[in-house]
Amino acid sequence: MPDSAQHGELELERHYTAPRTLTFKALHYIGDGFVKTNVIARLLQSEVDHVQKDDPSSTALVPENYKFTHKGTAQIDGRTVHVYQVKPRKKRPGLFKGHIYLDAFTGSLVRAEGRIVKSPSLFVKRIDFVQDYTNVAGFTLPAHMHTEAKAALVGRTVVDIVNRDYQPVPGAETSAAAGAD
Repeated sequence: MPDSAQHGELELERHYTAPRTLTFKALHYIGDGFVKTNVIARLLQSEVDHVQKDDPSSTALVPENYKFTHKGTAQIDGRTVHVYQVKPRKKRPGLFKGHIYLDAFTGSLVRAEGRIVKSPSLFVKRIDFVQDYTNVAGFTLPAHMHTEAKAALVGRTVVDIVNRDYQPVPGAETSAAAGAD
């Protein structure tokens, strides 16, 4: 929270089991208690709520949710990417207005950036983000997200989330199919 010089850093393990189970295990925290309770804990809880309650198709990057306009090509970390402007068809939580970047050779998502079109909270006025992705075991997964929000009571908040050390585990269906061979 740059306006108040309060900060916090939480290292945690995230466990996700498709389609609706997300848990976190805190490993190490340094920083102010206010940030831990009122920023980080609320952010994590909103992510759990989103996984448990929301329909992933309502925020997916698909033509039913977005209008796509090709804007050309660019370079990101030495990779050629196609740049698309995205505009949501409806103003609802989880959708954004901005750009996506797709790898020109594989078609995988490399980056998404923009502004959330409808705030998930009355206290948050604006949320801007940049999210980078990585490929792990054939899946495109978040690698880093930088978010800046303007909150009514606390001012500007900056959140950086770094995802690393992914360890995909086959599901019960995958394990059973593999054993049948």
